[in-house]
Amino acid sequence: MFLLFSCILCTVNAQQITGVWKGKIKSSSLELKIIKSGDSLTGTSYYYSSKNNFRRYSIRGYFDPQTNDVIWWDDQLLEGHTASLTEAALNVADFNCPGEDKMLLDGSSSVRDNKDISKGPLHLQKVEHSSFPDEWDWVIDNYIAGANNPNIIDSIGLLAAGPRIFPEEKTIEPAPVAITAPQKPEIPVIKELPGNSIAPKKISTNQEKFSSRQNKLQMVIPVTAPFVELRFYDNAAVDGDSIAIFLNGHLVREHILLSGEPQLIKINAADLQDDNELVLVAENLGSIPPNTSYLVASVGHKQFEARLFADEGSSALIRFIKKPD
Repeated sequence: MFLLFSCILCTVNAQQITGVWKGKIKSSSLELKIIKSGDSLTGTSYYYSSKNNFRRYSIRGYFDPQTNDVIWWDDQLLEGHTASLTEAALNVADFNCPGEDKMLLDGSSSVRDNKDISKGPLHLQKVEHSSFPDEWDWVIDNYIAGANNPNIIDSIGLLAAGPRIFPEEKTIEPAPVAITAPQKPEIPVIKELPGNSIAPKKISTNQEKFSSRQNKLQMVIPVTAPFVELRFYDNAAVDGDSIAIFLNGHLVREHILLSGEPQLIKINAADLQDDNELVLVAENLGSIPPNTSYLVASVGHKQFEARLFADEGSSALIRFIKKPD
């Protein structure tokens, strides 16, 4: 009966996910500030050994009030007052209330950009006060008094993160054409290599691009429905961008030309693992680099949207997290 009451308390007062949480990921100390806006989460994470020795990230994530599942990840590194490297993490936890005055987040953590590298178990408890004052303290203190307004939360998020710099998209002006008198065409000279063989130009396949480029996490999607529908558009100007899609290392589709009309990929959740990686590889950069696409993901009645970037050095990584059966 007590456990049932605790679960009801967590579900009815789902806004209590907003606040300050302290604990550990394995042996690393963590203070987490979570602010709930709709089903989305924002805030900051502090990995620290002391008040003057820490790394601070902005966070993004989602909360499912029906299952009490919490997913969040370190987004941008905001401060780094430490010599030791703390890799950005992705965390999956259960929000539970073993007592009226005790709220916990229990789960697991992995390296944000590589699901195969575990950072260990995660255990956090909600506390009253923060050891690291920042812009979110006012929102947390006044959350139920009006600071839960999405416009306020978005404004504080921009203030906390500072200006976000996206890869520059330049409009390429055509070069002026000079009209000159016709000239005798030059005959190209083919240089021979030792052995009288001509070296062919190597053509990079999409598999080679996938294997050689760095994957950068840009979105995490919780899977809570039988199917996931992904619609890819060209972002802003339609300039000839094309992409290839890999799911858990396997090529799903290639030569997808992005335009104003959606390119649809439907994924059966039954075919997914608990943690999955979908990678968008740029086949080309279009006429306006980099390769940019706009994704609308539908999971049941929920929609997730993101602007994705890929170029010749990196690919866009999307992770699908499915709750274990």
